[in-house]
Amino acid sequence: MPESETYRPAFTDPPGTNLAGIPISNLKLLTPYLSYGLQYDEACAKHIKGTYKASRVYIVASGTLASKTDKVDRLVKAIGKDLVVGLRRGITPHTPWSEILQIAAECRQAEADCIVTLGAGSITDGCKLVVLCLANDIRDPEQLARYSVESRNVPDRVVEPTVPLITIPTSLSGGEYFSLAGGTEDSTHHKHGFLHSGMGSKLIILDPDLCRTTPEYHWLSTGVRSIDHCVEALCSLGGTPQSDINAEDGLRLLASGLLECKADPDDVEARRKCQLAVSLGMGCIRAGVPMGGSHAVGHQLGPLGVPHGVTSCIMCPAVMKYNLKHGANRPDIAKRQKRVVDILWSETNVAKSLEAASLSREGADLGDLLDAIIRALGLPRSLKKLSISSDVIPALSKRALDDFWSPTNPVPLLKAEQVQEILEMVA
Repeated sequence: MPESETYRPAFTDPPGTNLAGIPISNLKLLTPYLSYGLQYDEACAKHIKGTYKASRVYIVASGTLASKTDKVDRLVKAIGKDLVVGLRRGITPHTPWSEILQIAAECRQAEADCIVTLGAGSITDGCKLVVLCLANDIRDPEQLARYSVESRNVPDRVVEPTVPLITIPTSLSGGEYFSLAGGTEDSTHHKHGFLHSGMGSKLIILDPDLCRTTPEYHWLSTGVRSIDHCVEALCSLGGTPQSDINAEDGLRLLASGLLECKADPDDVEARRKCQLAVSLGMGCIRAGVPMGGSHAVGHQLGPLGVPHGVTSCIMCPAVMKYNLKHGANRPDIAKRQKRVVDILWSETNVAKSLEAASLSREGADLGDLLDAIIRALGLPRSLKKLSISSDVIPALSKRALDDFWSPTNPVPLLKAEQVQEILEMVA
């Protein structure tokens, strides 16, 4: 690792006009800054005091990190105990509204002027919503519901968050780069999206050494989620020359870096490569490049208890095979997949894994290559491995058609039978 900090914007390209199916041309999306090169606690303390001039910090940390490591204690010590006005250990998966509102109330009571997250997933999403609640004095579920992307009663004036959110991620899923946040309504168990001007992280701190505490399965599977971002961006018929460059760079770093992490969990340089790749894939989504069937169908596996990273392990290779088979009359589909195939074979350690799986450059398609990489990482490749019965396939297939990325698949998914064919490949 370098001995000094790199501090720069996470994105240099402007956002597109659509973010995950939501029009955003009328919104002001944050461009978070990235910090890497310093240890997480040192970097966080530096920016709390120097960049944000904050003196009342509320921390939301992973429950596992808080109970099984000294990482949270280190963070508190670096910031200074006298500056920490609250500490929450963990958030329930899928981010219940009740917990968001409770944290917001505690921050309001403590007059917090900075929020720091240490962890990933629901913690990150939850605190994007906490800063929105603070800015708009949202105190109950009825008020919060009005700010959902599904609401038909959004307030005329939505105040942009002013309390800075600093995120220190410990996975590769990339949610910290997204302004969009998700939270689950307790009474209905329905997960809503929220997206307003000024939402999201202002600073993302990357520390690969910290991420050695992340369980291998979670680290590698969320890494495959980021591979999925890059692959579907490269295969998208709505890609741009710049998104193709970014997605290719991200894919190269991730495919080789994840295999290196699998071979040596203490390879900090490999973890750094993976972390730096995440923003490249997320930048494609932010730029408005539509994803495809892997994301669309994968979204329907989430409610069955399948983490997003694992949905990509299951769906991405199958969707690539489906698109190649049913896109025979669209040479641009095969051309884009061929580019990804060439990228993967050109990475030395990736090529070794492909050869170890008895694949050849001439005979293997993109789905085969992705399947081999995911298996080399020791991750699941079928619904059966996740104890999901094939009986659910018809209902899953119908639900997937409502996803905003089903029709933007290179072979548009417009009928349940299409999705069913994909799911039956991985039953």
